[in-house]
Amino acid sequence: MLRIGDWQVHPASNNISRNGETVRLEVRAMRLLLCLAQRAGEVVSIDDLITDVWAEVNVSPDSVYQAVTSLRRVLGDDPKQPAYIETVPRLGYRLVARVSSTETSRPLSRTKISLMLGVTICLALFVVFGLGLHREIQKGSSAFASSRPQRSIAVLPFLDLTEGMNQEEFADGMTEEIIDKLSKVSGLRVATATSSFFFRGKQVTVSDIARTLRVSYVLDGSVRKSGPRVRVAARLVRAQNGYVIWSETYDRPFDDILAVQDDIANEVTKAFSASIGSRVIQDQSP
Repeated sequence: MLRIGDWQVHPASNNISRNGETVRLEVRAMRLLLCLAQRAGEVVSIDDLITDVWAEVNVSPDSVYQAVTSLRRVLGDDPKQPAYIETVPRLGYRLVARVSSTETSRPLSRTKISLMLGVTICLALFVVFGLGLHREIQKGSSAFASSRPQRSIAVLPFLDLTEGMNQEEFADGMTEEIIDKLSKVSGLRVATATSSFFFRGKQVTVSDIARTLRVSYVLDGSVRKSGPRVRVAARLVRAQNGYVIWSETYDRPFDDILAVQDDIANEVTKAFSASIGSRVIQDQSP
């Protein structure tokens, strides 16, 4: 175990605890935390984080932004006055909290943190490959698919990744606009905005959200405003296996908020309809 700021970190169980409160992190979130802790006080670039934390998959910088934002929320960190993770514009992120061993209360060496990170990654890979080979997973996947309508989706609240996080109202409007557009697609079941927004800020896996809302697909995304322009990223996840089957980024001038939301919502709906349509055909083929 090690201590990062006020939190005790348990890499083996992916748990962090503070004042009697225990939170379970997703494996990748723990790897992100350990990667930053390994170089505490130093700036870790986006490319380095992608290499160390997402070594086995291809992701964009948006995945890093979303992961850091989610991790900050769990830690109770304020990006404007960070006590844990500091954003260094155009360079990356820096862990500013003190890192020490819980046994000795002395600063933990980089070697030990590297060992913890390595063990966490090995355990994660072992679980992924082990479960992937296990016959029961195949049975569970079939049961999952049969218990939910093929054409059903939940749109999660889009994350505000703008520096200063002052565009949450636009992000929420973007989410609601997409829900409205998708609800008009014939034959598609869409979870209500109230149901989707219930999961805002909660550390819940995509499969658990899909199971609760009884949907086969989950759409999430983020917004970032820079000067006179805004970038909206969206991705579609197949809940049965957690795979991203479609993702896209939209850049627009931020001159008319309602027009931008309407335009991007239409684009997302068209792309989703094309993607899920072909996917359902493939699933139903012999």
